[in-house]
Amino acid sequence: MARIKIDLPSRFVFSTQIPIRIDDINYGSHLGHDSVLTLAHEARVRFLTTHGYTESNIEGVGIIMGDVGITYSSEAFYGDVMKISIGIGEYGNHFLELIYVLINEKSGKEVAKVKTSLVFFDYEKRKTVRMPEKFRRKIIPEE
Repeated sequence: MARIKIDLPSRFVFSTQIPIRIDDINYGSHLGHDSVLTLAHEARVRFLTTHGYTESNIEGVGIIMGDVGITYSSEAFYGDVMKISIGIGEYGNHFLELIYVLINEKSGKEVAKVKTSLVFFDYEKRKTVRMPEKFRRKIIPEE
């Protein structure tokens, strides 16, 4: 079976710590797959907030999820604290990939990697739009 491959960026632009809640635990007594995505969403909101943005207002436009990929490396349990780091993946005129890595702070083990493709969207016109240039300059590190 072929696995999804998520390559980590050479540098990360943001990190945050999020503890695993009891609601994040599944019937296997470990971090559930749905909660991994929720943790990535929370990290993204925190990242955007540090730059004065929300998911519905990035220089006057919003974002929608184009796709998502998740790979798992190890288990995490109730009470574990995840250090979630975000880096920039591919980007184009209308989209931006964010790459997340979740590291268990206590064990130092990688728990999961997540890739989300964010599409810039005008919610009033119900159509995709170009990535705002001011946002691009602020968020995407110069090579």
